[in-house]
Amino acid sequence: MASASRDLTDGSIWAAIANLTMPMVVGIVAVLSVSLVDTYFVGKLGTDELAALSFTFPITMAIASLASGLAAGAASVVSRAIGSKNQADAKRLSTDSLVLATVIVIAISAIGFFTIIPLFSLLGAQGDVLALLTRYMQIWYVSMPFLVIPMVANSIIRAVGDAFWPSLIMIGAAVINVIFTPLLIFGWGPFPALHIEGAAYSTLIARAATLFLALYIVLYREHMIDVSLPALKTLVQSWWKVLKIGVPAGAGSVVNPVGIAVVTALLATAGDTTVAAFGVATRIESFASIPMLALSAAIGPIAGQNWGAGNRSRVVEAVKKCYWVCAVWSVILAVSFVWLAAPLAEFLASEAQVAEQSTQYLMIVTVSLWGYGVVIVSSTAFNSLGKSVTGLAYYIVRTAIFYVPLSAIASIAFGSSAVFYAIATANALSGAIVGAYALHWLTRHANDAS
Repeated sequence: MASASRDLTDGSIWAAIANLTMPMVVGIVAVLSVSLVDTYFVGKLGTDELAALSFTFPITMAIASLASGLAAGAASVVSRAIGSKNQADAKRLSTDSLVLATVIVIAISAIGFFTIIPLFSLLGAQGDVLALLTRYMQIWYVSMPFLVIPMVANSIIRAVGDAFWPSLIMIGAAVINVIFTPLLIFGWGPFPALHIEGAAYSTLIARAATLFLALYIVLYREHMIDVSLPALKTLVQSWWKVLKIGVPAGAGSVVNPVGIAVVTALLATAGDTTVAAFGVATRIESFASIPMLALSAAIGPIAGQNWGAGNRSRVVEAVKKCYWVCAVWSVILAVSFVWLAAPLAEFLASEAQVAEQSTQYLMIVTVSLWGYGVVIVSSTAFNSLGKSVTGLAYYIVRTAIFYVPLSAIASIAFGSSAVFYAIATANALSGAIVGAYALHWLTRHANDAS
């Protein structure tokens, strides 16, 4: 099995973090650039189109988060099996995880397709904006299986200690998407002008390409597929192991976009311009959070393999180092956005007022992103240890206890601009609380095992 040369249970932890994080930074840059490219070209169509895309953002994030839950479940059980040197079990769990993802994604795609209008009406979309996002989401749901299955496959590849190929797959998908998005939106050359649907079709094409490449790597390079037909009992046991981690992990990942959806609904009372500004700002924020997202992808296999091998003190050390990176990166962002926030917002926004509100958000919230980074690193680490309920609790602390309540209070008492200060406060408070508890728990259990 290819994982033998990527043992994360020995050697420098900084090196392990860097080797797993740097390729993922590039890969996540590529993936999130797709969102920025879509925002840029759809924004050229008009404010209604940009508002429609902004309404879809929390829902598409929520569904992608469900997929990441399945991926987290697969990565957790596979990485711990690798750490304990149980190669046969790792292959069986990898295979059964992919089968489970296929079954679930087909069901969710069908449900989502037929609930587009009532769901987005509930979020505040109406009129032309609702019609535009309906056309976009119908195509997006068709492309959903091509998103979920490669995500699970990539998580298996990372579980064996390889971040290069998942990163390369993500880059390839982004390049395809960036090429086809303007061609299909505006109808350049021989391509038809599909308007907002063009953005969805380009996503479908890119995701289809990633499906075949990711499965090829898992099967032929990593040799992590067991082609034998398992006994029903074995299959059910595998699915239970994955779901026991994946359901809470997926729920945890959904908590953040659900919170964004609630805040979007709150801001919708201020008009489509404010919704569009929030959509632009959160996309830039997602891009700015890339190193922390990459850290969360790196800490998973490091924590899983070392926990499975009994090297618990290495998990504590790795988590601490990731926290420091989050803090340093947040400072760098805060300083950089003094000059970059306005140009970035103006580049993506359809109107000057949209750019102004987006800039205000970025100047206020960016300094607090270290707290968000601590939450996602902690949650991913605990998912990898098989403690996904605790990982879910970390997201609930940030979103349900701080993010949504503080935003609601700010909106009602002081108006939409005060919501940005509430979000920054939520990030800082949740990061401090989650980080302190996570380190206390990990240190105590590391000492108990020593």
